[in-house]
Amino acid sequence: MHWGVPGGFAPSCHLIEARWLTEQIIRVRFLTPDLGLADAIAKALGGSFITRSSDDFRPASLNDLSESDVLLIDLRSDGGQGDDGVRLRRLDEIVRILHSHPPIVALCDAENQALLVGVLEHGAYDGVTSPPNIIELRLVLRRAYKSGVAEKELQRLRESVQGPKRLHELHGSSAAMQELFGLAQKIAPCDVNVLITGETGTGKELLARAIHRLSLRFNRPLVAFSCANLPETLIEDELFGHEKGAFTGALNLRRGRLEAADQGTLLLDEIGDLGLGLQPKLLRVLQERNFERLGSNTSVNVNIRLICATHRNLGEMVQQGTFREDLYYRLNVVQLHLPPLRERRDDIPMLAQLLLTAAARQFNKKARHFSRAALRLLEEYEWPGNVRELENAVQRAVVLSEGQTIDLCHLPAALRGNSEDPILHGSYEEEVRQFKRRLLLRTLEECGWQKAASARALGVARGYLHRLINQLEIREPEGENLAGEVRKQVPPSRLM
Repeated sequence: MHWGVPGGFAPSCHLIEARWLTEQIIRVRFLTPDLGLADAIAKALGGSFITRSSDDFRPASLNDLSESDVLLIDLRSDGGQGDDGVRLRRLDEIVRILHSHPPIVALCDAENQALLVGVLEHGAYDGVTSPPNIIELRLVLRRAYKSGVAEKELQRLRESVQGPKRLHELHGSSAAMQELFGLAQKIAPCDVNVLITGETGTGKELLARAIHRLSLRFNRPLVAFSCANLPETLIEDELFGHEKGAFTGALNLRRGRLEAADQGTLLLDEIGDLGLGLQPKLLRVLQERNFERLGSNTSVNVNIRLICATHRNLGEMVQQGTFREDLYYRLNVVQLHLPPLRERRDDIPMLAQLLLTAAARQFNKKARHFSRAALRLLEEYEWPGNVRELENAVQRAVVLSEGQTIDLCHLPAALRGNSEDPILHGSYEEEVRQFKRRLLLRTLEECGWQKAASARALGVARGYLHRLINQLEIREPEGENLAGEVRKQVPPSRLM
């Protein structure tokens, strides 16, 4: 895979410099086995296009389409892609697996009109004939780009006016989540740094992605990086990149996450784990908007929005001297706190049902709903792992289930052991047994432990009442003589 470079720019500098050549730079990913054609088209398109070519058609290789505005696919017969059916199936596979992809333009043989029509029916935005007319190709790519931008804006508007229970992939109808959604929507269009706090598993990264999608940078990349449990040298290399020969093993120039996020958003997860040695370097990036790669004295300018997330209390870390105060104030322009799941139990039924539906679809299972006892257990559990733990528990239950109902036996043992209610630990028969026992005890107490009166109140024969008392191990309170005679304790017997 390589970048086609118009005008002879070196690949190392072209991606940075080309952004300033015109106000509208269109980034094209060209999938073709003919890399010579890719170079020729890249040079012919000119400086308004950045063309990245690859001969790998597998959808798994297209993991960075957020950096592309248009996807150009070579479906010519001389490209070695097989007959029309094979080429269209390849296009189908890309469209089906990549749920979110840029507009697709297909390059087809001029005489193959059936394929040109077929690509439109299979999800492509448009098709062009080979050899392409460069003026026509520019127009098609620009129209595809504008269509993609309009579609993203329409999707953004749809999501911004969705029901109050959702903010993109975040769901919640509780008062705390509603307040959080409202604040996130207010600050998203403003290009300020955001600090997201909350326990592990509450959805901090989902909130960061929602803010990015609602921001003015929504059509530019969101680059995420976690600082957790990594050595300081590795984090520095990941963020800033390095020059060729900067250290042993640095065989090529490597651009870091800061450059990858240029014009977009950088999400630094677990920022509280960033070492004291790197904190002043990050502070300088925020102040000066530039940095140097490892092994270089040349400054690289970047324009990013920074969103940080942490489960730690950075204020306390400042007091302890483990986090720089000036960096803390730079990061904490706006702070959003995601409450733990145990503080918004009203959201649990809705979240559990959404997760159940998604898991049933993913694993092709019949599960559709929770039993009353299972849902009650989910609501009462403390959820130390928050939404992530709930998702894992629901997925396990769906995998183990055979019917449409998720019951107690499908939930993890850790959840069932958390409740002190004996009803929640047993089967259907045990629930019925406990219900009968409570009903009998209440009736006997109301009738002063007189068996005849209790049998009449329940509408059963006196002999049947005695059998129930034995089976349910009901004992009359000692010292009571409510019927005017000394009563014997009912001996214990086996369970029903």
